[in-house]
Amino acid sequence: MKATEKSCMPETNDCIERAKRGDTQAFRLLVEQHQGQVRAMARSMLGAVPEADDVAQEVFIRLHQALPDFRGDAKLSTYLSRIAINLSLNELKRRKRKGRWLTFTRSDGPELQVEDTAARPERQDLQDALQQAMQQLGPEFRAVVTLRLMKGYSVKETADILGLPQGTIASRLARAQQKLRLILEPWL
Repeated sequence: MKATEKSCMPETNDCIERAKRGDTQAFRLLVEQHQGQVRAMARSMLGAVPEADDVAQEVFIRLHQALPDFRGDAKLSTYLSRIAINLSLNELKRRKRKGRWLTFTRSDGPELQVEDTAARPERQDLQDALQQAMQQLGPEFRAVVTLRLMKGYSVKETADILGLPQGTIASRLARAQQKLRLILEPWL
């Protein structure tokens, strides 16, 4: 086995360093490790629309371009989350400028993992309602809900990713939960 074909653990510094030196196998492992997280984040922000997959792909293009300068001050997953949120917010601004309405489409599975619908298929309607409710939130609220509730980042991590004070994160989360409660009241 050649040195360039040697596997590495994607979140390790060794794998990142190898990818920085041009090891395509190491970069491929980084992408494989993080593509689900990045795609889920983009779909959470944008809905299950083709633009979400475009954003996810663009995240890895940006990573590839920026990798030589990646210092490792933050975990790679945090770095990718920040890129995904920023690109999603840019897409939302672009939509707004063009005056496009959001469309709600279903893909192969639910975008928000509330619970396993295979075990309880009657809950699919609730998951669909939750996904649509998320799309009704403003982007600033959607980003906080996605990072805090769906991805499990702490208030501090969310504040760091979004570049906001922790108090702003807490208040946006509280207001977003209030709005979601009102939107989802008929389902609950």
